[in-house]
Amino acid sequence: MKRITLNRKYFILVFGIILLTVGLYCKEYIQNEKMAASDSIEIYIPRGSSLDQIADTLQVQGLISNKYPFKAYAYLKGYDTRLQAGFFEVPTNLTTFELVAFLANAKAKTFPVTLIEGWSNAQTAGQLARSLGIDSLKIDSLCQDSLFIRSLNLGVPDLLGYLLPNTYALHRGMNEEEIVRFLVTQTLNIFEADSIRRALENLNMNIHQILTFASIVEGECIFDDERAIVASVYFNRLARRMRLQADPTIQFILNGKPRRLLLKDLQIDSPYNTYKYHGLPPGPINNPGIKSIMATIFAENTNYLYFVARGDGRHTFSKTLQEHNRAKLSFDKIRRDLRRKQNTQKTSAE
Repeated sequence: MKRITLNRKYFILVFGIILLTVGLYCKEYIQNEKMAASDSIEIYIPRGSSLDQIADTLQVQGLISNKYPFKAYAYLKGYDTRLQAGFFEVPTNLTTFELVAFLANAKAKTFPVTLIEGWSNAQTAGQLARSLGIDSLKIDSLCQDSLFIRSLNLGVPDLLGYLLPNTYALHRGMNEEEIVRFLVTQTLNIFEADSIRRALENLNMNIHQILTFASIVEGECIFDDERAIVASVYFNRLARRMRLQADPTIQFILNGKPRRLLLKDLQIDSPYNTYKYHGLPPGPINNPGIKSIMATIFAENTNYLYFVARGDGRHTFSKTLQEHNRAKLSFDKIRRDLRRKQNTQKTSAE
């Protein structure tokens, strides 16, 4: 008799739970049906969130009124390990069952992030932090972390030159390490093509040397059609054992914003001073873009040994020192005329 009573209580308890679950689902279904189909809510599911944490997020956002039917259905369908992390635009008119399927198959929202050619790692980290809400100092630290760099199979002291500039669609759920790995992979992928590998063999240069070379080209050029010509000048100088005498390498070792170089700047004792030491500097001086990298690998075949700014962002290229000196005099005259004009305008304004 006692056993029958216990069985009856157990049956009533189980039946009550079933009724409660069905009732909650019906309430949830009715509420969702009343919502406009065009409405949506942005939610963020952190990487590594448990099913219970995801359900709590959905309940707080008002997408479900009770998390237990959501969790039960996710387990039943085997979706409990398939729910995605990241930012999602979730329609507010989904039933609990539909919401489970949506989160199991939806792609996380991405955000466009533009990294500019020639930026330093600190500038790149700052842009990533502003766009994705991550820690710029941690990115900068990873770029100098020898253990992390070794995990990328790179034997370099830091990752300057390896964070490929471009416009990317990135997930806000990515952490700092994932983002740095992604950018380094984009750079290294450039060198996977057979034609690129053959070109590097012909140049007798490795990836690090190419990126170093390309960063100088990046620092010199504004116009794309000049990149391969500037690269040819530096290759010609290297072939003749001439110093590169590249102004961007001097700017790299100076503190503060780029400025007009002084004679004393050219005497700074640094391995990056290409006015003082032969060959390439130890590493990249910025993060070069794909155009500068390709212009370096496939530089034009010229006899130019010199170039000087023209004052409009372009350069005059010369084969001899005599031609170069004439071009410099011409540019100096332009600069003097501009300075005189500015002084005149300033005096008139006063």
